[in-house]
Amino acid sequence: MRIAIATVAALVLTAGVQAQPLNCTNATTQTDMNLCADQAYRKSDADLNAAYKDVTERLKSDKAASTQLAAAQKAWLFFRDAECAFSSSGTTGGSVYPMVLSQCLDKLTQARTKELRAYLKCEEGDMSCPVPGKQ
Repeated sequence: MRIAIATVAALVLTAGVQAQPLNCTNATTQTDMNLCADQAYRKSDADLNAAYKDVTERLKSDKAASTQLAAAQKAWLFFRDAECAFSSSGTTGGSVYPMVLSQCLDKLTQARTKELRAYLKCEEGDMSCPVPGKQ
C-alpha cells in the first residue's frame, strides 16, 4: 500500500513535475491530491507514534499491560491495513487509489490516536482505564 503511494511520489518528484511547493489547500491534479492525502496520513501516523510512545512510557513498570498494549496495537495495525485495503479496493489500479487509501489510513489512524490519548486522561479511580495516571 505504501509502496504505491511512495512510487507515485517518487515519480512525480524525480520527473520534476512538481516545480512549486505542494499547495494542499488548492490541489487540482490527481497527483497533487494523492500526495496531499499521503502527507496528511504521514502526519497522523507521526501523531499516533507519539501517542503510543506516551502510553508505553506510562506502562513501563507494568510488563503485562505493556505486552497487552503491544499485542493490541499490532492487531489494530493489521485491522487498519486490511480495512483500508478492502475499503479502497474499488479504486485499485486507478489514479485515485493512492488518495482513497491514504484517506482511509488517515481517518483510522486519527481515531486510534484519539483512543490512545484518552488513556492518558483517565480520571483517578477509573477502574476501566488500563493506564495509570501521570505521576
